[in-house]
Amino acid sequence: MGFFDFGTIFFLIAAVVIFFQLRNVLGRRTGSERPPFDPYTASRTGDKDGAKKPENVVSLPRKRAPGEPADDIYAAIDAFAKPDTDLNKGLRAIKDNDPTFEPKTFVDGAKMAYEMIVMAYADGDRKTLKNLLSREVYEGFVAAIGEREAKSEKIQSSFVGIDKADIVSAEMKGGEAHITLRIVSELISATRDKAGAVIDGDPETVAEVKDVWTFARDTRSRDPNWKLVATEEED
Repeated sequence: MGFFDFGTIFFLIAAVVIFFQLRNVLGRRTGSERPPFDPYTASRTGDKDGAKKPENVVSLPRKRAPGEPADDIYAAIDAFAKPDTDLNKGLRAIKDNDPTFEPKTFVDGAKMAYEMIVMAYADGDRKTLKNLLSREVYEGFVAAIGEREAKSEKIQSSFVGIDKADIVSAEMKGGEAHITLRIVSELISATRDKAGAVIDGDPETVAEVKDVWTFARDTRSRDPNWKLVATEEED
């Protein structure tokens, strides 16, 4: 028991000595110490003392000096259609009424719409056609589909691709923009009767199809979509 008391006193004395040594080495808190590192806060605030990363720098637009020419808003149109031609003037007029209009973007969209319309007509997909056609053109397409269905005829069609799609005219009609394209495509198409016999076209041959289609959009409307308003098949 006496040994236990001596050992206890020894460890107590050792603990006191160690405490005072640590106090002398580490010093006392003064209140000006840096706070402990918090990885979650650091990830949100970043290193305030370090140099800022280039991607955090936002360049403000430079104010145009007096007399300095403005950017040419017709540059894309002039590159697409020769200046001073009727086509160029028509595209410029559309640009004046719709600042977001770009001829190349329009052609890309028209090519997609062309394929969708051709295939929707072959499949009798009225819902897709209604979203892409004007009321008058839609009624004509639906009438043809109805006549085909009444005879139990079906169109077997495969879209191969578009060889050319060129804007041939552009104009503003009141608040409506009208653009006409000449489209040359390749298509495999055959119409079969109720018995499955081919009555038109050829299911094995790729045919060249030439169409002249006109798309229109009301530039006063918030609806950005163009619709097919006229079709003509070129001989």
